[in-house]
Amino acid sequence: MPSWLDGRPFLTTVSILFVIVFLRAQATYWAGRAVGSGLSRTSFGRRMEGPRTQHAITSLHRWGAPLITFSFLTIGFQTVVNAAAGLTRMRWIRYTVAMVPGCVLWGLLYGSVGFAAFTGWFALSGPWQWASLATVVVVGGTAAVSEEVYDEIDDVTGVSTTGHEWDGI
Repeated sequence: MPSWLDGRPFLTTVSILFVIVFLRAQATYWAGRAVGSGLSRTSFGRRMEGPRTQHAITSLHRWGAPLITFSFLTIGFQTVVNAAAGLTRMRWIRYTVAMVPGCVLWGLLYGSVGFAAFTGWFALSGPWQWASLATVVVVGGTAAVSEEVYDEIDDVTGVSTTGHEWDGI
């Protein structure tokens, strides 16, 4: 737990963390909106206006709210999801309504066990700290390579391995 949160009541800690993640998520969303606005004025942006891309964006706007909420339970992925919501111009109110429960979850998670997990990792000494980091890197790398292999199979065969014909946009 950071020293500035030590000794504070749990509700105060969660509230402070909620405000921090709320502001960060909103900043990421609005940065995505700004990039999307600039991108739409380029030739690349005009190429992204095809029917497949529009279908993916429509699906994200329709079904992406739970994804936004639950992305706050991940590390790194939440930033991508928040930026994508802004980049694709998801309505602000829909985004914010989905984001608030995620911020609450994030505050509860980090206010209770999240900081303890980070502290525990930093407390590991010698090879155990690096072995745990290597495990995370190997698992993440395997997932990324697997995704690329499936995308390549889709491209070569023309058959979606995920069941979504618009997947990979």
